[in-house]
Amino acid sequence: MLYFIILGAFSLVGMLVGNRLKSKFNMYSQMPIRAGLNGAEVAVKMLRHYGISDVQVVEGEGFLSDHYNPQTKTIALSPDVYNGRSIASAAVSAHECGHAVQHAEAYSMLKMRSALVPVVQFSSKAQQFLFMGAMFGMGSSMMSPSSPFMIILVITFGITSLFSLVTLPVEFDASKRALAWLDDSNMTAGQEYDGAKDALWWAAMTYVVQALSALVIFLYFLLQFLGRRD
Repeated sequence: MLYFIILGAFSLVGMLVGNRLKSKFNMYSQMPIRAGLNGAEVAVKMLRHYGISDVQVVEGEGFLSDHYNPQTKTIALSPDVYNGRSIASAAVSAHECGHAVQHAEAYSMLKMRSALVPVVQFSSKAQQFLFMGAMFGMGSSMMSPSSPFMIILVITFGITSLFSLVTLPVEFDASKRALAWLDDSNMTAGQEYDGAKDALWWAAMTYVVQALSALVIFLYFLLQFLGRRD
């Protein structure tokens, strides 16, 4: 029961932060930048500034689905960002370019996060299997502190927590690089820069909530497991 209370509480906080991010993005999407470039053009300009010629900027799908794929060296920008000529579009596209710059410079935390991806994917599948087993009548035995399944839960949630914590410096550093370039290149100035900074701060808060949620859930299962020694 406590697990579901924790999960519900962080889901609510995550929803509130996510709604705030969407509100900020929609607001800054209505504010054009004086440079007049769309998100794709901003991304290309920033990549050229850092001498990165092997990264492709493409139009993706969905809303706020923007991401950088280090395996394919592709920056996929959502339609609103790719085509938008606003503060929000400039901020988001520059942030994703920040990840490309991290990759080009072999940023250690990005390398660690990339290395953890397959392990996290396996851990997530293991968690789904265990919770499905608990739902179909095996809950009392599987969730017992002395059960070997509890050890698996502790390990998998530990990996998930580690991944979320490693993600934080990666995201904050990408935003820092983005804001520095937006300022140095005069792509944004004054209120434009302040708006870009505000939008990226709320984007970062979504990762903070995810990291706190993963850490608390890991500690919950860890304490449950250690409780068997009492």
